[in-house]
Amino acid sequence: MAAAPDQGTGEDAAEKPEREPYFIKSVERVFAVIKAFDEDHPEMTLADIARITGLDRGAARRFLLTLVDLGYVAQNGRMFSLRPRILELGYAYLSSLSLPEIALPVMEDLVRRVGESCALSVLDDTDVVFVARVPTRRFLSVSINVGARFPAHTSSMGRVLLAGQPDDWLDRYLETVSPEHLTDKTVTDPQELRRTLMQVREQGWALLDQELAEGVRSLAVPLRDKSGKVVAALNVSSHAADVETVHQYLPDVLEAAAAIEEGLGRIR
Repeated sequence: MAAAPDQGTGEDAAEKPEREPYFIKSVERVFAVIKAFDEDHPEMTLADIARITGLDRGAARRFLLTLVDLGYVAQNGRMFSLRPRILELGYAYLSSLSLPEIALPVMEDLVRRVGESCALSVLDDTDVVFVARVPTRRFLSVSINVGARFPAHTSSMGRVLLAGQPDDWLDRYLETVSPEHLTDKTVTDPQELRRTLMQVREQGWALLDQELAEGVRSLAVPLRDKSGKVVAALNVSSHAADVETVHQYLPDVLEAAAAIEEGLGRIR
């Protein structure tokens, strides 16, 4: 028997708090469907989602197909899974004042110590988006401002963010991505990219040499939340012509990342 319209998310109606007149139950149910997916349930059938959310199958189907049409959920036969676009729902939070406010003083100190520019980014589908940056007076061949985006595979921060994604997400990414060739050194072969990302995941940092732009080397490390999930990336960039490689800054960048993570942990 189908659930009554006011029983949406599987909670006992008598146990629910009284809602204000403005409350829209459809919004609550959409988020219930989204939140049904987790590490233990990356792919589910319609029946699975109806069972977990407490929605009747008809309602669950309508919400799922709407999310499919909007690009937030993928459908493969009977199976449904979240698409990378779902990350958009978290970017407003990640790029709100808390992350840059905490990170910027640490980034400014890092720039003073190493003398190179520093940036912070998050993953948006298959791109990295810059949410904070501290430049130096030194000229680099690529102009980057907050809000700029680049294909994730072409940047050190993108490599760190891709390597931090779950295996199933990364598999789908590597099966569907068409890597852009931005310089002669850009890695565009999916299998080579997979090997590189596995190395980045194992070592905990990424070093790129002129794959995004000629004359630019960059080093990036991940920023993790309390659960250990990679939520952002921090990097420093230098001229490729410099005698010393940017790799020498790894201890400083790791120290800065730890300081930012500590600051985020105090407010979350």
